[in-house]
Amino acid sequence: MKKIIVFLYILLTIILAIATILEALYGTGFIQEYCYGSSCFFALWSVIGIWGLLYILQRKLWERPAALLLHTAFIVMLIGAGITWIWGEKGIVHIREGEIQETFVQTSDTMVRKLPFQMQLQKFETSYYPGTQTPANYISHISITENGKEIQKATISMNNILSYKGYRFYQSSFDDDNKGTWLSVNHDPIGIGVTYAGYFLMLISMIFILLSKKCGFRKLLKNPLLQKGFISLLIAFSLTPNNLSAQETEKTKPIWPKEYADSAASIQVLYNDRIAPFNTLARDFTLKLYGKPSYKGLTAEQVVGSWLLFPDVWAKEPMILIKNDEIRQELGLTNKYARYIDFFDENGIYKLKTLWEKSHNTHTNEAPSALQKAISQVDEKVALITMLQQGELIQKLPPNIQALPEQKITAEIWYNKIPFCKILFMFNLTIGIVSLITFILQFIGNQKIENLKKLSFAYHILLLVAFLFHTVGIALCWYISGRIPISNGYETMMFVAWCILLVSFILRNKVRLFVPFGFLLSGFTLLVAYLGQSNPQITVLMPVLHSPILSIHVSILMFAYALYGFTTLNGIACLCLFRNKEKYEQHIQKITIVSKLILYPATFCMGIGIFIGAIWANISWGTYWSWDPKETWALITFLVYGAAFHTESVGKFNKPQFFHIYIVLAFATVLMTYFGVNELLGGMHSYK
Repeated sequence: MKKIIVFLYILLTIILAIATILEALYGTGFIQEYCYGSSCFFALWSVIGIWGLLYILQRKLWERPAALLLHTAFIVMLIGAGITWIWGEKGIVHIREGEIQETFVQTSDTMVRKLPFQMQLQKFETSYYPGTQTPANYISHISITENGKEIQKATISMNNILSYKGYRFYQSSFDDDNKGTWLSVNHDPIGIGVTYAGYFLMLISMIFILLSKKCGFRKLLKNPLLQKGFISLLIAFSLTPNNLSAQETEKTKPIWPKEYADSAASIQVLYNDRIAPFNTLARDFTLKLYGKPSYKGLTAEQVVGSWLLFPDVWAKEPMILIKNDEIRQELGLTNKYARYIDFFDENGIYKLKTLWEKSHNTHTNEAPSALQKAISQVDEKVALITMLQQGELIQKLPPNIQALPEQKITAEIWYNKIPFCKILFMFNLTIGIVSLITFILQFIGNQKIENLKKLSFAYHILLLVAFLFHTVGIALCWYISGRIPISNGYETMMFVAWCILLVSFILRNKVRLFVPFGFLLSGFTLLVAYLGQSNPQITVLMPVLHSPILSIHVSILMFAYALYGFTTLNGIACLCLFRNKEKYEQHIQKITIVSKLILYPATFCMGIGIFIGAIWANISWGTYWSWDPKETWALITFLVYGAAFHTESVGKFNKPQFFHIYIVLAFATVLMTYFGVNELLGGMHSYK
């Protein structure tokens, strides 16, 4: 039985990898029909589930409740997926204004299905990015009737779902004449509930495994080899932004004098539905266009003022950052910065319109592609300049609105000047790496570096400094906004990082690993926040991409990737030590124990990140799993690393050399998930 379950496990992993390659060659429709949506694929999962259940009984996992709960969670998730595959319905509803619709077309087989109620489109509205024809939101005003009687009225828009009698409707697209709407429909009340129950059981079981004395994590912690050393569970990576050399603006180019720009910084304007200093609007404008809060020695206020006063000259200034290669090719660019005039041909036709029409099928039920998302982001930048020129971006306070106290305006300007997030993530990751190296050296037990133990007190002081500096940033944000700063993805990540530092400082003497743990984990979280802040939301964006759930999903997966990177480095180092195994036997054992310990939080974070992403996808697109290449490779990574825990089933994992070779090779799945999908396979999660 053991050999069969191992064979099925390997077979599934190989099939998933091959399927993503075939999808890139033959298209999503082909692979959905002949693989993911086929009876054979369903049968394979069913056999794995049944055989896994039998293996659980054979291994008597009830003697280890934590492990039993984890494997039960996987079986529950498979049952939920099976219910979705058999009984779940997914399709498209098309309704014209005034029309009553009671059917939908199922996407899997184009069969027409009947709804247990009727839907009437009262009115359809489209909001556009100002100055463009690119839709920012679709809004359908729907009434639901049964037996000729109106039951309720509802509004369906992007990220605003209608749920009724187990059917969920999502705004998908609209007719060209704005008189009809396309809604995606999902009917899977049982399958989603069962799958979510599996996610919850998995989370509880993972916590249970870390705490249970009968599971491997606690046993590894008690290993005698670690009693005199320090076990670090983390590694960090840092991202150095592409710093362009600041140059003086050409003397021939007219600019708004700095003294006037500085005096305008504190002028109060309406911005993002609140009162804010002009400094905030100007900073976000410059950051959105150029990717930095200043431009070639000019302040943000100077940039905005110069665009207002000298629009014809600044329309020829290459300062609009374009990251997508296809868009750069469409605009005929040789570098990554475009001019405003590059977006229009000699007849004033918007060049991105053609590219958008080629990439966009208005009747599709699929999420936007990477190119479509890139076009929307670039289009927002163009729209921003148009709004500024048309006088729609800067709005002075109406006479009936009371201005803010000067103290709040001054506080916000200082908050904008001090890059709390950038300083903190760079500081925390740097100190985290240094503390990690220090404690690894202590862990190895080299007698020449015993004095490094004295650095522990210094790390505690630096942890306190980071926490206090972060607290100042949180307090300023709270004071400025007048609310707890947890309303969007950026604020949520900042607040989570603050909580991590707080917990780390409180427990610094109880659990020594909490010092580097606090620095590194908060650093990763702040890095995600910093990357999100580099593209501030000024105009109305697709709401689905600005979700705290998405930020948490990305943050946890990045943390898992970093931990896997550490195990890989450990593996390479350990394999080098095998050249003189007898001399370094104890060091090999220590490194092996450390890597096995790190595998627990790494793989658990991978699993948690996957199911949080599934919840986000279900809320946003109406399906918790779509077999997108990046989703699939994340699952492959989880399966590959998960195999290393089964030391009883695969005895070779107990041998350090085999274990480290496996871990080093397993990192290829991480590289494929993080880089390979983007460059080779594409899909909804592909970002170049």
